[in-house]
Amino acid sequence: MTKCRIDIFRLEGLDCADCAAKLEKRLAAAAGVESVKINFGASKMTVAHSTRVESIIRLVNQAGYKAELENPGAQPGRQNKWWKNKKILLTFISGVFLNAGFLSSLLIAREEWTIILYLAAIISGGYYTGKNALCSVKSKSIDMNVLMSIAAIGAVAIGEWGEGATAMFLFSLGNALQALSMEKTRSSIRALMEYSPNKALTRRNGREFELPVEDIVVGDIIIVKPGERIAMDGEVVKGFSMVNQAPITGESIPVPKSPGAEVYAGTFNEEGSLEIRVTRLVRNNTLSKIISMVEEAQARRAPSQQFVDMFARFYTPVVITLALAVAIVPPLAMGLPYPTWLEKGLILLVIACPCALVISTPVSIVSAIGSAARRGILIKGGAYLEKAGSVNVVAFDKTGTLTSGNLEVMDVIPLNGHAEKDVLSIAAAIEYRSQHHLARAIIRRAELAGASPLQSCNFKAITGLGASAVINGSTHYIGALKLFEDLHVNTGDAAKMIKRLHQSGKSSVLVGTKEKIMGIIAVADQPRLNSPVVISNLRAAGIRKMIMLTGDNPETAGAIAEQLGIDDFKAELLPGDKLRIIEELQAEYGMVAMVGDGVNDAPALARADIGIAMGGTGTDTALETADIVLMSDDLAKLPYAMQLSRRTLSIIKQNITFSLLVKAIFILGTFMGITNLWMAVFADTGASLLVIANGMRLMLVKEEGISLLKAGNKKQKFCFNEI
Repeated sequence: MTKCRIDIFRLEGLDCADCAAKLEKRLAAAAGVESVKINFGASKMTVAHSTRVESIIRLVNQAGYKAELENPGAQPGRQNKWWKNKKILLTFISGVFLNAGFLSSLLIAREEWTIILYLAAIISGGYYTGKNALCSVKSKSIDMNVLMSIAAIGAVAIGEWGEGATAMFLFSLGNALQALSMEKTRSSIRALMEYSPNKALTRRNGREFELPVEDIVVGDIIIVKPGERIAMDGEVVKGFSMVNQAPITGESIPVPKSPGAEVYAGTFNEEGSLEIRVTRLVRNNTLSKIISMVEEAQARRAPSQQFVDMFARFYTPVVITLALAVAIVPPLAMGLPYPTWLEKGLILLVIACPCALVISTPVSIVSAIGSAARRGILIKGGAYLEKAGSVNVVAFDKTGTLTSGNLEVMDVIPLNGHAEKDVLSIAAAIEYRSQHHLARAIIRRAELAGASPLQSCNFKAITGLGASAVINGSTHYIGALKLFEDLHVNTGDAAKMIKRLHQSGKSSVLVGTKEKIMGIIAVADQPRLNSPVVISNLRAAGIRKMIMLTGDNPETAGAIAEQLGIDDFKAELLPGDKLRIIEELQAEYGMVAMVGDGVNDAPALARADIGIAMGGTGTDTALETADIVLMSDDLAKLPYAMQLSRRTLSIIKQNITFSLLVKAIFILGTFMGITNLWMAVFADTGASLLVIANGMRLMLVKEEGISLLKAGNKKQKFCFNEI
């Protein structure tokens, strides 16, 4: 038994979503093919099969398209000039013959010359249409190529040579323009691959030589000079430089990189020379992963697309049946003129194609997801894009989301006759062996104050309360007020001081022994400078309620919520409590988004309608689990994502409404005798092009960055415009 394998193919010439569905159905019925999934947005095809790859490619070619195996590390090829594109060239020739035929009908008396010129226009413009129609008929399917071929033959049969030639030219022109537009949309993400060099200066076994990126392995050292792009993901082992990470994170400001820092393929080394230890192969690097995930996201159907596909499934056969009835019944049953009603039937056949309707949603989804990705926002699918546009409530984790996540010691208050250095020396001695972020903040402050940590032993972490260690033969403690209350230590005025510190947004720990309190250390996690602006812009974007969920104490949480302009907050929460609150918000407000770090608060992120992870760059967990990832750890990207989602919903509705309206008008006009064949083709292809152009506007949507603070303490407004 032949083993089943899975291959991914890149497709060419696939410019119609309805045609993609028919190709998928045809290939799925072929011998040796287990399953087929076509990603129309990315023009990719995934096939599970037990036959030869050449057989799959031949089947695709027979259907009128081209296929080749995908090379994940390959850069996209440059597009040929238009005059080297056979479809465009034949369309141009068809237009020349059409115009010549029109002039001939006006200036030359002999009708034969006019017919010959119109026939040449039909043949040149309809070459690919007829070829694809034959393939469709062989596979027992009906697509627009079949319908247009029948319409052209019918026009010739009733002597409407000019109308048939005009219709075929317009259809060919529409297909060529549609192909160019879709290719531009699709290549907007894969073009990011051009940022990544295909070679790198590599040091291996003490020797330096230039290697193709496919031959570079994990552990190799690559050398990147100033002004060069970084070819591989890795860790800096030597050198310092500013690196522009815009292709990955959308950040406009270069980031400093020194030994130990992570760097990504496709980013630009601006100043110094860097030596980088490779940590990922080219096919697994962050840039390749982003491109792959964006293309997969573009393939995931949004709810509106599912509705359109279902509608088109019934609409097309109904209108085809109606077209046949219109062409046959009136002449046979009522003795009406055969040519007139045949033309009406041909017009309805053209209108039966749901191209504009079917493409109305995916082109918008592809454009919006691509636009977001180039700005460091990874949206995992059309469904999440649509949901984000309907969000009413945004719930924020505090630490690392609204705040920087870096605790700093703000105050040291010595008590009972002790000096500040004594308090810091004891605290640093206890925390020296701890990995807690509070410990790192205290040790940093002790170093700055010149308070050297004392020798300690028997370190013990006291879960949820603090820690202890033996210093100079005596056990010392650091931790929450409750820890010392449990030890029955007289806290004196310390409790009142701690309450005042909490009210000012600071968290506090006590330092002391079982006999007395030595001092209080107050720490704070500072809000991100742009958090208030982000909250304001989210409110302007239509978010009804914003709430902060934190495990911090109520006083500190309240102070930060007030400082940032958050509507509400819930404090002292465990992960299960956050999950419960998300469910309560959903019951009261509907669609809820949760913003966190992608690792913590996993239950709440999973339960929310949209889970948004901060800082996904290089974090596999965030990339895999969140619905939306803000790659640069920049909260300022969130209002843009929400506005983009709302704009996408609006454009999808515009496209669907416009497509249905055009169909309805031309069906009505056909029965009223207003429309003719070439007008129907013009309307159908024109509608498809207008729908694509409208969807592509989402690629041009730009964000004008949120500055942290303007002069005079004025905040800069967030702008959401089009180029």
